[in-house]
Amino acid sequence: MQIVETRAGAAMVAAIDGRLDTATAAEAETKLLALLGAGPLIVDLEAVRYVSSAGLRVLLKTAKQAQSAGVKFSVCALQPAVREVFEISGFDRIIPSYATRAEAIAAG
Repeated sequence: MQIVETRAGAAMVAAIDGRLDTATAAEAETKLLALLGAGPLIVDLEAVRYVSSAGLRVLLKTAKQAQSAGVKFSVCALQPAVREVFEISGFDRIIPSYATRAEAIAAG
């Protein structure tokens, strides 16, 4: 798994490439939580083909930390399998999700 960080206006975009699972969850959590101090955070999941419950926990924890800090947090570009996991788990009602990175950036 790799996380590439880029600035898009006021927002920080963290593009994850690879699986978000038990083996990568600790590294992802550390990086995402550290990025919350840089302003609004968008997690681009376009290159993520699999998310386990450990991966979902990382995203939920990041979302909760963002809410506590008053920082906007969202995800974008979910692949069909990942979107299905989000919908089944109800995360689509907890974490704002956008079809593309451009939509997420435009939403602020």
